[in-house]
Order: sequence, then structure tokens, then C-alpha cells
Amino acid sequence: MNTEKYLPGNLSLNQKLQTLVIGRLLAVFLLLVATWVWNSGHLKLSWEDFPQGLFLVFIIAVGLTIVYFFFLRLSESYDWQIRTQFFLDAMLVTWLVWRTGVLNSPYITLYIIVISVASIFLNGKRTLIFASLCVVLFTTLAVLTSIAVIEPVDPAIELSKAIQIVAFHDVAFLVVGLLSARLAERYNSGEKLRETTRTLENLRMLHERIVESIRSGLVTIDLEGNIYTFNSMAEEITGYRASEMRGKSIYYVLGDIGREIGMALKAGAESDNIPRHEMGFTNPDGFVVQIGYSISPLTTEGGETTGLIIAFQDLTDIRSMEESVRRKDRLAAVGRVAAGLAHEIRNPLGAMRGAIQVLDAETPKDSAQSNLMEIILTESDRLNSIITNFLKYARPADANFEQLDVCEAIRDTMTLLEHSPDVRDSHVLKAELPDESIRMNGDVAQLKQIFWNLARNSLQAMPEGGEFRISLSKRRNGRLRIVFEDSGCGMPREQVEQLFEPFSNSTTGGTGLGLSIVYQIVRDHNGTISVSSKEGAGTKISLDLPCDYGKKAVSTESIPPEAVEPESRLKNYLNVQESREKVSP
Repeated sequence: MNTEKYLPGNLSLNQKLQTLVIGRLLAVFLLLVATWVWNSGHLKLSWEDFPQGLFLVFIIAVGLTIVYFFFLRLSESYDWQIRTQFFLDAMLVTWLVWRTGVLNSPYITLYIIVISVASIFLNGKRTLIFASLCVVLFTTLAVLTSIAVIEPVDPAIELSKAIQIVAFHDVAFLVVGLLSARLAERYNSGEKLRETTRTLENLRMLHERIVESIRSGLVTIDLEGNIYTFNSMAEEITGYRASEMRGKSIYYVLGDIGREIGMALKAGAESDNIPRHEMGFTNPDGFVVQIGYSISPLTTEGGETTGLIIAFQDLTDIRSMEESVRRKDRLAAVGRVAAGLAHEIRNPLGAMRGAIQVLDAETPKDSAQSNLMEIILTESDRLNSIITNFLKYARPADANFEQLDVCEAIRDTMTLLEHSPDVRDSHVLKAELPDESIRMNGDVAQLKQIFWNLARNSLQAMPEGGEFRISLSKRRNGRLRIVFEDSGCGMPREQVEQLFEPFSNSTTGGTGLGLSIVYQIVRDHNGTISVSSKEGAGTKISLDLPCDYGKKAVSTESIPPEAVEPESRLKNYLNVQESREKVSP
């Protein structure tokens, strides 16, 4: 093990070396005291029994401790310091063994202790080398003292017995070195495993951060369709929580996409381009979101497919902008036609009406001619009203956003409605409003026009009487919901689909321009409108409006209304389209 490669762990290794240096000094001191007590034979110590040789070792250990700490502060290259320290330890133990009788020395066991401690800092190979060094030092010392090259402290021992003692200790050193080497390798393997675990954990966290930061919905599933991961953008697009979706089937979220999954698996097997799909997705709040998605197989290094990854984006804004461009072009053309119609129709219409009024003044009131002239005047007024509504639709007025009380606006509308000639005794009008006022930023005149048009349509759908109800409630994310419900004749599916188109079929006999203007006002307030109707069972129209839209927006005087397209515009169309599922065939 090259300890110089401990890059993030250098501080930890430095602390270990400090512990080793202090522990060595403390161990020598305790050994010195224990030997002194052992030599005295009782707790009453005397200087005559003080171990002089061991005390010298202690003095040397103190000096080396100072030197070791100096080099620890001076250099961050710990490899050579570790080897130097253990080499000096082996030399000190050898000197102590020589001074205490070599083969009869009680300190031979210190070799084993030093080998065991060295295995903590050295890898298996170096531990064995260090154990071999201790064997060489001890054996060399025994041989040199036996042949009197080095003066022995104790009397000589028989050669056979000396060989047995040396061999026994050498084998013990090697066995301890081997075991310590195995332990060192296992310890190093454990360190590598922990380091690998930390690396994998960091990679996992990095992977999660990357997945969560992607601005596309990402869902991974197994081959059975069960969801494994569900990132935050997938939550935002679908409206479902990741904690609720894990383990559930993808078909629960995106519906039946089995054919698309099959196409993805086939494309992956044949290395073809992954096809892209588009669908309308209904979120938990009942709104339809247009999403584009692709499905790719997840494979192992061996090429085995273990699951699939579904990446999808919310295309609602894009489709809304496309629709905005188309609508802008249509309205531009309609505006040009409307200007011509206003000039070409209203002028002769005014002349005709004036002429009929003159003739009517000279005609007897009870004559057939007078009745016909009255019909002409009524129809001319109706034609003028159609032209006026058409101009409002083609050239909408700029909205004047200000703070208003929605409850008060609804109450004013209900007051007007109660005095309307359309209301009969068989009609029941109800307004379910909260006690506290609910304020929003909007054009009060345009909002009252919405309330009035929808309320009158509901009354006209109940010619024989019925119940009409307006309810107001606060929703999450700073929005409010206004619901118009009636128990009238309802509408067929085809009529619901074309409800907000101008000049569409109407059960009330109108031109359809009123609801087109309603839709346009709702759009200009960044709201959504959805319709649920069943023929013969009444109609329910829901408006969702933001409370603070227009506060931070650029003035509509500087931007044409057609350029200010709310992000949820397509949802309005799709909510109307969604009513197919809610209307009986």
C-alpha cells in the first residue's frame, strides 16, 4: 500500500501517525514502570532495581518522538516516515534484547508487538518484509553473540538449545507476520470497500441530482411496467407524487402505452432510432396536458434489457403558442373583414331603418304593413347587435387590471339576473359565496360580462324553470374557482366540442359569439375554462382564475392582446375536448 496515495485521507493518516508516536512513548514508559516493579518484587520501589537499559530506551524514545513530530509537520510524505519509524523500532527492540540477555531476554515478545502494530500501517507484502527483517535482526544478534563477535551479557547457552530458541522465535515472528499480513490485506480491502462505498454513494447522489435537475420528466420502469424512479419534473408535469408512484404500474399514470413500449424494445433490439410519441394526459386536477415522450430500453453491460426509461416534456406551451399564432392570423383576417362589414352593413342598415321608421309613422298602427315594418325594425336591431358582438370578438378592448372583490362582482350579477326578464317564478337562483371577500387582479367590467353571459345562457337552457347555482372557492397556488351549474337541457357532445367557436350551433338560438367572447376574456386573464354537460341533465362550467395575474405583467396598451397568450390556453381547448368523456353519447 502506497500511503502517499492517501489523497483525501492524508489528514486521517497524519492523526494515526501522531497516535502511533504518542502510543509508542506511552508503551515504553509503561514497560519501564512495569519492569521496575517486577525487578523490585514489591510496590516499594528502589533505585537499585531501576532498569537502566530500559530507561535509556525511554530517553531515546522521547528524542525520537520529538523528531517524528517535527517531520510530521515538515513533510506530508508519510510513506518513508512510517518505514523509518518501524525500522528504528526493530533496531531498539534488538538493542534491548541484547542488553537483557538475547535468548534469555524477556523482551523478545516486543518483536511480535511491533510486527502486529506495523500491519496496521503497512500492506501485506511490506508486513511480511518487516517480519523477515525482525527474524534477520534477532537471528543475526543470536549468532554474533554466540560466536563472541558481540559480547553477550548473559552466559552462553548450549548450541542445540540456542538453535531451538532462535528457530522457535523466528517461526513465531514469521507466523505473526503472515497473520498480520492477512489482517492488513483484509483491513486494506475493508478500507477500499468503504472508499468504494463512499464513491458509489457520491455517484448515486450525483446521479440523483442530475436526474432531478433535468427539465424533463424521467420515469424508469421494469419490464413489467412497475415504476422505480420518478423525478421532480415528472411530479410537476403529471401532478402525481413520486412517493405515491414508486411500485405502481406506468399504465396507471400514462394509460395504455403497451404498443409504444413494444416499439421501443424492438427499436432497441434492432439499434434503430427511438420513436417519439405525443398524447393528451389528464392530471389529477382534471386538466389535460399535452406531452411528448420517448421510451428507451435500459440495458446492462452484457446487453440484457432490464427495464425502460420514459422521458417526456410538457408540450402544452408549445402547442399553445402554435395555436396562438394560428388564432392571431385568423383574428387579423377577421378584423379586416369586420372593419369592412361595419362600414358596408351598418351604413345601409341605418338608412333602411330610418326609411322604415318614416314609413311606419305614416302607416296605420293596426294594419298588416305596420306589423311587417315592426318585424323589419326588430330584425335590423338584432342584426346590429350581431355586428356589435362580432366587432367585440374580432377587436377586443384592452383589459384594465385592478384589484376587485370577486364576491361583490358576483352579487351584482345575481342582482341584475334576478330582475332580468328571463327569470321566471319556476327558476331558483343560488349563490354560494364565502363570508370573507376574495380579491383578485382583473378587469371588473369584463369579469361581470363573463358572469352575465354564462348566467343568461344557463337561464335560457331552462325555459321551463330549474335551479341555477354559482359557487366560488379558493384553490391552491393562488387561484380561485367559479362554478356555474344549471339543471337545464344540457348539450350533446358535438355541441360541447364547438362551444367556444364563433357562430357555433346553440341550443338557445344565439350566434355563439357570447361564449367566444367569454373564452377570450378568460384567456386574457390567464385562466382556464372547462365544461361538463350531459344532454337532459344540465351543464357545469368551471372557471379557474389566478388571483394576482396582471400585477407584474407589461401593460396591455403596449402589447396586442393576441401577443399575450397565457400558458394554459391549450388546456382550455383540451378541457372542452375532454368533455367527450363526460358527455353521454
